[in-house]
Amino acid sequence: MSGGGMSSEAGVQTARSRALAVLRLRGRALAVALLPAAVAVILLVGVPTGHFTGTGWDIARWTLTPLAALVLLTAAGVALVVARARPAMSPTVAIAEEAAPDLYRMVRDLADRLAVPVPSAIALTPDCDSWLEDRTHPAHGRPPPAEEHGDIADAGRHPHRRAVAAPVLVIGSPFLWWMRVGELRAVLAPVVAGTGPSAHPDIAAARRFVRGLDAAVAVTSEHRRGPVFRTVFAGLGWIARVLLRSCRVHAAEMERGVAAAAAERAQAVDYGLRIVAQEQVGLAYAGWDRLLTRVALPAWRMGRWPSRLNAGVVAALTELSRRDRLAEGFASRLGERPACDLLEEPGTVDEATSLLAARLFHGGPAGSGPDWSPVHWGDYPEEVVDRKWRTDAARLHRVLDTLGVRPGAGAESPGPDGPTLSRVLDHLTHPGPEPDLDPHPHPHPHPHPHPHPHPHPHPHPDPDSRAERPPSAFPPADGGRGADGEREAAPAPAPVSGADPDDEDLVGEDLVGTTPRSAALAARISAEVAREGAAATARAASTASAPTAPTAASAGLASPWDDRALPLLPLQPPRTGRELLADHITAMVCCAAMDTLGAAPGLDWLDGPTLLVGGVRVTDLPAQVMMLIEDGDPTALRLWLARQGIRPEKPVRLV
Repeated sequence: MSGGGMSSEAGVQTARSRALAVLRLRGRALAVALLPAAVAVILLVGVPTGHFTGTGWDIARWTLTPLAALVLLTAAGVALVVARARPAMSPTVAIAEEAAPDLYRMVRDLADRLAVPVPSAIALTPDCDSWLEDRTHPAHGRPPPAEEHGDIADAGRHPHRRAVAAPVLVIGSPFLWWMRVGELRAVLAPVVAGTGPSAHPDIAAARRFVRGLDAAVAVTSEHRRGPVFRTVFAGLGWIARVLLRSCRVHAAEMERGVAAAAAERAQAVDYGLRIVAQEQVGLAYAGWDRLLTRVALPAWRMGRWPSRLNAGVVAALTELSRRDRLAEGFASRLGERPACDLLEEPGTVDEATSLLAARLFHGGPAGSGPDWSPVHWGDYPEEVVDRKWRTDAARLHRVLDTLGVRPGAGAESPGPDGPTLSRVLDHLTHPGPEPDLDPHPHPHPHPHPHPHPHPHPHPHPDPDSRAERPPSAFPPADGGRGADGEREAAPAPAPVSGADPDDEDLVGEDLVGTTPRSAALAARISAEVAREGAAATARAASTASAPTAPTAASAGLASPWDDRALPLLPLQPPRTGRELLADHITAMVCCAAMDTLGAAPGLDWLDGPTLLVGGVRVTDLPAQVMMLIEDGDPTALRLWLARQGIRPEKPVRLV
């Protein structure tokens, strides 16, 4: 129960009174805009009738008439922008009634029991939340086809009915796969009950006005116009912001009243089951967040998007119930009918919501392509985990090449023909101030003038590296990958900006407490990852802007949201240098284990990519890697490798 125990009728009355306050504010704004025009008309009419004559009246008449015209034009401009601006619409996957007749039937029965209007349509969102969304604004009159994201079936076909259309019911897709049918019904009861207050004319009009102001503020804040239009839109935006601030309190209280009325009305429907179902809401949220950050995000970074994310939630939460004694009772629920059975084709819907999740949380094209393709859970270890580790290991050795690091003990040849784990361990073993980074097997065309580095830890003591940093911070995408001496001496190799571990911008607080060589290597890897990310973003932008053969899905995605703002909801901040270095060293260890020991890549539903040695998941590797990074002591890691039977001197296969 919400709203301080107020009844359903009390909540509706509170919401209606606040809605009337918003509408009165709109009326006052209109009166202020018409008042100068009304006075000007009176003054002008007074001339032929013989009233208001004299010099003073003439001055007032010719002063007020242009002012009234200007105010009317400004008011008309604000009204036009508010009316034509497209309100924000949540990116969703449409569910037509033919695709989920049982789900529509359940929602319709729920609305009948609550005595409220039935939602006009149902859509899914890749999030653990559910709400009602008004999509009756005239700007939504020509939505994209129903099979595209952010659309509802049959919207826009009857413009004269939009004013009375019920809102769309948006359901979090993880709920459908994890919850049972009864639990989903109980969770949706207070949401569906909100269609009752939403149908009130005053509340609907106030909501349209507020949403229009919000959309107008967004439109006038864009910077894609000329200076004249920017000036005009700045003034219109200021007026819209003033109106929006004036009605903010009333709008918030109106929504609280609507929520209180809906919650009170839903008390009579499955109240006891709803208390139990709320526990599943929290559990589904935890599992969904863990799946996205630990499992989906590594795949998205590799250009692959898991096509069954919602099914993965069930697997992740089932694994959680097996590990956590507090969740023992949750596994028994799996014998009941899942809510996804209400869909005719759950796999198709799961794939659509999985692609939408990838776009919202990571960014990416609207459809599959050579650099953006779906991956099934059965192929995840080979196509994502193995590829990720070998890509990271290859990047690590490219950076070591640019630093002039000699091959590890036992390696037959340097460079990509013989990359070994020993090379990494030997380089990070000596944390002292004299890193020997100018070996004879890897000559440079320009010998270093100083045999020892500067007092600040420079792994590559090139006196020109600091001066060359700005032009080479982001070299061409295909540059700096080889071990050629001339390319390393030129300004175009892999980012020289990582060569200064004492740079405040590159070696931040996350690298405090590490050895100088670890800090320098982490900075170089961070710069390399940033360069590759910038190149990938540029390629994606050029592909998206190309006019050749746009797909139907990509053509309609700009309607509900702006593709240039993707990702709308980034999952995590960029990885720190310490995290990147740990990931790359771990990847090198895993590659050595796979190539010398026969270990296999695996998928852990709660922790993401994992190494399987003899079919058993390895869990103690991160501690050994962090000891090497922070202390420069490889003893623990070498002992761990010896226990596992991994030979670090053997070359590994890279991508």
